[in-house]
Amino acid sequence: MPFKDFQDEHFLSSLLDTMTDGVMVVDPEGIIMCLNPAAERITGYASSEIIGKPCTLLDTDACLVSEGDTKVKRCSLFKEGKVSNRRCQIRGKNGQNVMLLKNAVTLRDPSGQVVGAVETMTDVTSLFMKEMEVEQLRRELSHEYGFMGLVGNSPAMQQVYEQIRNASQSDVPVIISGESGTGKELAAEAIHRMSRRKEGPYIRVNCAALNEHLLETELFGHRKGAFTGAVADRKGRFEAADGGSLFLDEIGDMSPAMQVKLLRVLQEKEVERIGENHPVKVDVRIITATNRDLDALMESGKFREDLYYRVHVLPVHIPPLREHIEDLAQLVPYILKRISVVNRKAVTRVTPEAYAVLESFEWPGNIRQLNNALEYAAITCRKETIEARDLPEYLSRRKPPMSRRGRQMPRAEELIQVLRDNGFNRTRAAEALGISRVALWKRMKRLGISDLS
Repeated sequence: MPFKDFQDEHFLSSLLDTMTDGVMVVDPEGIIMCLNPAAERITGYASSEIIGKPCTLLDTDACLVSEGDTKVKRCSLFKEGKVSNRRCQIRGKNGQNVMLLKNAVTLRDPSGQVVGAVETMTDVTSLFMKEMEVEQLRRELSHEYGFMGLVGNSPAMQQVYEQIRNASQSDVPVIISGESGTGKELAAEAIHRMSRRKEGPYIRVNCAALNEHLLETELFGHRKGAFTGAVADRKGRFEAADGGSLFLDEIGDMSPAMQVKLLRVLQEKEVERIGENHPVKVDVRIITATNRDLDALMESGKFREDLYYRVHVLPVHIPPLREHIEDLAQLVPYILKRISVVNRKAVTRVTPEAYAVLESFEWPGNIRQLNNALEYAAITCRKETIEARDLPEYLSRRKPPMSRRGRQMPRAEELIQVLRDNGFNRTRAAEALGISRVALWKRMKRLGISDLS
C-alpha cells in the first residue's frame, strides 16, 4: 500500500474502528471531538452523547488540575505535553468507575500551535480488581491465620511466636532449628521485620546450595582478578547486609574451613574480600537456621564448638507438623486460598474423609509437603471440594516419624515405657532406643515428658 493511502480519511476511520484500545480526541479547551467504538464501549457513552461536551463529563481523577484560585480547570496534558502509561479512573455512563491505563500526546499544526490532543485508553479494570483480590488475600493470610506468615494457633506455635518476639528485641545471634519444610525461613524474616533493623537490608544465603569456594565469595566478596572468572569487584553478602540482618540457612552443612572464616567475622565484626588485605567493618545481625542436630555434629567434631556457642545464643525451635497437627484447621484453608488465586481455580474445602486422611499422616516433609499434597489435590479434584480420592495415594500409607539416623522415633507411650524400664536414666534409655542422648532429650521436650516416674 503506498504511503499516501495511509492518509486516506476512510482508511484512518476504519483503523480507529478496529482498534481494541479506546481513542479520544479533544480540542485545547478539553471539548471532545472524536471517539472510536472502543472508547464508546469503555466509557458507556455513544459518540452522539458525548461529542461536543467537555471531557470533565468523564470525571477522571488524574488529568485535571485547577489553575490558581479560580474554578477553571484545564487538562494537565496541555501543560505537560504528554502522558505515558498513567493509571487513572473515569466514571462511566452507568456510574461505575473504570480503571484505565492512559497514554496521550498534544497535536500541533505546521506552525507549532497546539490544536488539540489525542489519547488512548486501555481498560485495566479486571487487572486492577485481581490485584485488589491478591492484596486482600495477602492481608487475610497474614492476619487471620497466624503470625507474620507462620500459621497455627496451637500452644506449640504460640510458643514459637513468643520466641520470635523475644528474639526480635535484641541484636544477639539467633539460631532457628527445625525439620525441613517447617517454616524456618519465615521465622527468620519475621525476626528481622519485627526488629529495630527492619528498615535495613535482609539478606539470605543458603549454605548448603554452594560449594566452599562459591560460598566464600558469596559471603565475603572478591576483588577483580582475585581468581579466574573474577572480572569485577564484588561486594559480599556481609557488606550488603550492613545495618540489617543476614540469614544463613542450613549452617550445619558449612565446611570446617568456612566455619573458621565465619567465626573470625563474627568475632571481629569485619570482613576481607578475597584478594584484598584490608578489612571492612560491618554491622550485621546474624540469624542462622539448620535442620540438623548441631549438638550431635559438635560431639562428632563436624561443627566447631566455639562457632556453636557464637551462633547459639537465642534458640528458636519450629516444631514439625505432626506435633501440632491440630493446626491443620488453619493451615488447610490458608493453603487452599493461596492455591485458588495462583491456579485460578476455586477450591474452598475438603470433605471430612479427606481431612481425616490429612490428620492421620505423619508429614515428614511438614508444611511444604502439605502444600504440595493440597496443590496436587486441587488440580485433580473435579469440583470445589477435595475428596479423599483426590489426595496423593501415599498419604494413606501412614508411617511413624524417623530419626536422623533412619530409625523410627518413639511415640509418647513407647518413650515413657522405655524411660521407666531404665529408671529414667536418659543415657540407658537412649541406648535402648538407638538414638543419641541429645535426640532423646529433645524428643522428651517436644512431647512434654519429664523425668518424673
